[in-house]
Amino acid sequence: MTQYRSLSPDFAVAPQITTAEIPAIKDAGFKTVICTRPDGEDPGQPSAETIGDAARAAGLAFISIPVAAGQAPSSDAVIEMQEALNTLPGPVFSYCRSGNRAGQLWALATQG
Repeated sequence: MTQYRSLSPDFAVAPQITTAEIPAIKDAGFKTVICTRPDGEDPGQPSAETIGDAARAAGLAFISIPVAAGQAPSSDAVIEMQEALNTLPGPVFSYCRSGNRAGQLWALATQG
């Protein structure tokens, strides 16, 4: 499985994942997968829909909250992340190209 890093006991970030990694993510105890990467950033990148279908088939919750590379997350994205964190089961596994945008969005959504 892709290396991930925990930002809190209930939230981890990682680089782009594949559908083949979904079982390992579930086995690691995660209950929700959040994609913060827009589709089509890189050739051959699996779409959020493809990852989401695999996650749901494995019994995981999934949501896509895309944040463009090199841009700060929008206030709408921050609100979506807050809602996801408040309503979807944890722990949460979130990914983008490197894990940085996923972490930045989480930080903005959880700061006081």
